[in-house]
Amino acid sequence: MTGIRVTEVDWQQLSNGTAHHTQEYPGSELVVRRGQRFTFTLELNRPLESEETVIFTVETGPQASEALRTKAVFQTSELERADTWMAVKEAQTENSVTFSLASPPNAIIGRYQLSARVSSRRKQSDRKLGEFILLFNPWCPEDDVFLDSEEERQEYVLNDSGIIFRGVEKRIRAQGWNFGQFEEDILNICLSILDRTPSYQDDPATDVSHRHDPVYVTRAVSAMVNSNNDRGVVQGQWQGKYGGGTSPLHWRGSVAILHKWFKGRFKPVKYGQCWVFAGVLCTVLRCLGIATRVVSNFNSAHDTDRNLSVDKYVDSFGRTLEDLTEDSMWNFHVWNESWFARQDLGPSYNGWQVLDATPQEESEGTGSAGWVPDSRFLTPGDTHAHPSCAGVFRCGPASVTAIREGDVHLAHDGPFVFAEVNADYITWLWNDDESRERVYSDTKKIGRCISTKAVGSDSRVDITSLYKYPEGSRKERQVYSNAVKKLFSVEASGRRARVRRGGGRGLWRDDLLEPATKPSITGKFKVLEPPVLGHDLKLALCLTSLTSRAQRVQVNLSGATILYTRRPVAEILHESHTVKLGPEEEKKIPIAISYSQYKEDLTEDKKILLAAMCLVTKGEKLLVEKDITLEDFITIKVLGPAVVGVAVAVEVMVLNPLSERVKDCMLMVEGSGLLQGQLSIDVPSLEPQEKASVQFKITPFKSGPRQLQVDFVSPHFPDIKGFVIVHVATAK
Repeated sequence: MTGIRVTEVDWQQLSNGTAHHTQEYPGSELVVRRGQRFTFTLELNRPLESEETVIFTVETGPQASEALRTKAVFQTSELERADTWMAVKEAQTENSVTFSLASPPNAIIGRYQLSARVSSRRKQSDRKLGEFILLFNPWCPEDDVFLDSEEERQEYVLNDSGIIFRGVEKRIRAQGWNFGQFEEDILNICLSILDRTPSYQDDPATDVSHRHDPVYVTRAVSAMVNSNNDRGVVQGQWQGKYGGGTSPLHWRGSVAILHKWFKGRFKPVKYGQCWVFAGVLCTVLRCLGIATRVVSNFNSAHDTDRNLSVDKYVDSFGRTLEDLTEDSMWNFHVWNESWFARQDLGPSYNGWQVLDATPQEESEGTGSAGWVPDSRFLTPGDTHAHPSCAGVFRCGPASVTAIREGDVHLAHDGPFVFAEVNADYITWLWNDDESRERVYSDTKKIGRCISTKAVGSDSRVDITSLYKYPEGSRKERQVYSNAVKKLFSVEASGRRARVRRGGGRGLWRDDLLEPATKPSITGKFKVLEPPVLGHDLKLALCLTSLTSRAQRVQVNLSGATILYTRRPVAEILHESHTVKLGPEEEKKIPIAISYSQYKEDLTEDKKILLAAMCLVTKGEKLLVEKDITLEDFITIKVLGPAVVGVAVAVEVMVLNPLSERVKDCMLMVEGSGLLQGQLSIDVPSLEPQEKASVQFKITPFKSGPRQLQVDFVSPHFPDIKGFVIVHVATAK
């Protein structure tokens, strides 16, 4: 009998792609999900005899071995076993045989080599059949990443565009983001991110053997998305200077960033801020098959000294003293949640897990991490414990349930996330003689309006209740004190926790719990006209006396353009007023800031922070603050039905926000499934305050809801961003 040879392999890409929800991945490589059968047909040079069986070998990673579960050798059998690789002979005709293969639901994910040999008396070597890629499977009930709802799987795994919420708590703005996990080469790049981790560089075989575990994979990717400890994907920059790179606000999605990193031989891409890190992390994890969403937290605490309070030092004009203030409260901060089981913590902590790829800012000049892991919170086997990984810039996965219940001792990085949504915001007036005193400020509640995009629509869903019990409720106070005990427990640290600050200033935690004296006046900034980019700002500070006696109040006003981290860039207002308030009287102090005062120093965040330090006769002090985001204008309309393969016109209305003529403006357009790469369109010169309509055509190549992003870009003012959802029908 002649030796048997495989002459051809049919990977049945179409039917496997549909069954495994992987048909959107481009390219000729087979992409399947673990814990589920896939079929392929082998063409042979002669029929397979009844006594001959086919023995398959799958292997992934270097030095693949059965001991590490990176290699499996198995033959066809009728018995189904969930814990191992198996093969079933489905059909045979003449010279062709169809097999189905299934991997266990906890198989290692990645690129596999498949080879086969036929068992016969003659010694035969394995013949390589080809490669396939195995991903996590949220459709498989036995997979740790299983998600029960089809609508949620469509949104959190398969949707290739999304919305990131930015702005300020009172004025939340939606920004489109192109995740693009099915774009050319993205899957390949996501797999190469796993192969660039320090753990892989140290010991590739062991690293690959851990890739069955979503906790391990998400933690590794979270560290690789920023460039702080490795040649990761994105380099952060919070100074407002973006020379030699792209401003974080110019990115419209993850695809250009990932391509640039890969083509630039893994050189970190400049620059990112929190929403960029979150957008890229979401792309990578959705691409690998883990349900992931982007979450924005408004008034987000960055509690670098881990005392559960954000301590802000100000001068007598309410201006932040940068050199004394180590903690900060960002207008918003963006992170991710991924859905999977926590085998390491127990079933009550399954579900959404926080991952944060933003490297929290380094302390100036020291080069140390803004948040250094505390040995009290290391769990056995935590990579933070490894000396080469000390202070790695990554955060999570931290169970959202654990955060809500105050179980901050659980892996990974619970204390940091708990503080982001629960810390107290405390203002200290720093006097010239270096003494300090608590100032009453309408305590900015930290962790407000925690938001994510709704499933199946563009609306915003408030998920604050997943992170904490209602503000001020008994349960919330109970959880808070439970967390404080765990953070500062005498047993854990062996001494009373003392917070050390620069310059030898120390704070006992008990100091933090005494509220500042409530003054006998209240104050509030009121916006008199909507704050619009390019226009003067008109506001008033309204002061009200709460007592039945007359009072004198000295009001020190300051204003600064800021980054979204509330870091001041330049002062644009500095003035003092003395106000006489009669019994229970209300007075308004008008405030005007002209466009010429702020135009030079406005950052791309388009934010201004106003502060009023009110000094009342009897030594009482009140700080009033207001964060303002300037509004802008853009509208996008699709003129006619959108159909795959048919050009359709898009009309964009833009407005020159300035009272001067502008030229050299352009539209930057992007959208997965709507156009390949990016489109740039010149906008003619615009007179002061002139509106203009710009039209262009797109030819969609994928059906379904698609996000089209259009940015109006000018050297004279910050980018004006817009997006629209285009519903694309399949070709008739």
